[in-house]
Amino acid sequence: MPPIVSIVGKSKSGKTTLMEELIRELKSRGYRVATIKHTPQGMTFDVPDKDSWRHIQAGSETTVISSRDKVVLIKPITQALTLDEIVYLFGEDCDIILTEGFKQGSVPKIEVHRREVGPPLSVVKKLIAIATDEPLETKVRQFSRQDVKGLADLLEEGFIKPQRERTSLYINNVPVPLTTFPREIISNVILTMVSCLKGVGEVRSLDISLRKEPEQG
Repeated sequence: MPPIVSIVGKSKSGKTTLMEELIRELKSRGYRVATIKHTPQGMTFDVPDKDSWRHIQAGSETTVISSRDKVVLIKPITQALTLDEIVYLFGEDCDIILTEGFKQGSVPKIEVHRREVGPPLSVVKKLIAIATDEPLETKVRQFSRQDVKGLADLLEEGFIKPQRERTSLYINNVPVPLTTFPREIISNVILTMVSCLKGVGEVRSLDISLRKEPEQG
């Protein structure tokens, strides 16, 4: 799974602005960035009577709208997905995933603080840094709100570089943490097998999907 870091903070603290700046800075360094925005309110992309809406109404599990410049995936759900389940939909084709919100999640977080919107959040798990416009009494590492390069360095050295090469395992759409030994065994066995297949050149990425029918009780 790509490394994930959440940008959190109070409303109007500047989360989206910092996200934009970090995306541009990391892209300028050659990294592929994906983002997730947490929106508690509902949202609609499939307009009634349009083809995609009709597909969903007919019972399609997932529909994709594809054009020459973008694709939009629409997947009706009956309950909110976890962050891990959302990331599974992304795949592995990015170097880091930045999320806006998810302050109750278990991934590392950078808080954005502005004096005008009040004190920092009271309880944030796995807080690795605060981007602030004023000095704070905290043991958490602080960055000036304008120090986008410093925050990008933190993400690059602490998260992106250590995971540029990775082996990910998902079982039932849920990521399974791998220690060094099983990770090396899985990587070596699979790479050895596929390298013997006709027409396979240099392997830069590899995806395998296994689907089993549930056992009948």
